Amino acid sequence: MNLSGVAAIVTGGGSGLGRATAEAFAAKGARVAIVDRNVQAAQDVAKAIGGLATPCDVADAASADEAIAKAAAVHGAARILINCAGIGTPKRVVGRDGPQPLADFETVIRVNLVGTFNMIRLVAAAMAKLAPLEGGERGVIISTASVAAYEGQIGQAAYSASKGGVVAMTLPIARELAQFGIRVNTIAPGLFLTPMMLGLPQEAQDSLGRAVPYPARLGEPREYAALATHIVENAYLNGETIRIDGALRMQPR
Repeated sequence: MNLSGVAAIVTGGGSGLGRATAEAFAAKGARVAIVDRNVQAAQDVAKAIGGLATPCDVADAASADEAIAKAAAVHGAARILINCAGIGTPKRVVGRDGPQPLADFETVIRVNLVGTFNMIRLVAAAMAKLAPLEGGERGVIISTASVAAYEGQIGQAAYSASKGGVVAMTLPIARELAQFGIRVNTIAPGLFLTPMMLGLPQEAQDSLGRAVPYPARLGEPREYAALATHIVENAYLNGETIRIDGALRMQPR
């Protein structure tokens, strides 16, 4: 799909991987809606790229519906959805204070997995009604998983479960939406320079980067964005989860 003139929605677009993707898409001529719980961050990105900012809790049906409708009213129905919104709260299943509170686990699953599915179901319903482009394509959906879906570390049970769920639902959703000409893929990043990583001391960042075989550094958001751009533009990529991690395989700790 050619990005020029196409309406796109990027969740978590106020920072990190989402912001880099919104910037990359806008540079190619896409009309980008920035969906984020951080209103100010979304507005800052929208102003910088000439896009639209809309606050949203991706895991809330009414909030997501409202954000999608607002984006459609300004840009037209989206042909591209990028799911970057997510959280990670490391906590052991059994810690010093006893078992992990169930609410903590539920919150991560709600945002990362339920939120991703919520956006997919709503945007796909609108995409399916669009006129097909050349080749019959109507839309492209890209979700964000993590290498933790495969090699979750100690303390990542909730995060790994949520991202594993994103990986697991990619193929069945791609198979279901194929009838409408909608492609569905997922990107599984390794260690990237997201706001969470940037909050660590430089020594810690360097140490984590050295754990990556090659290149021995943390990934840059623009590299995630480049992959997302390629997935949109490559019409034969469908039903796939692609790791982007410098050959990293996470250790238990």
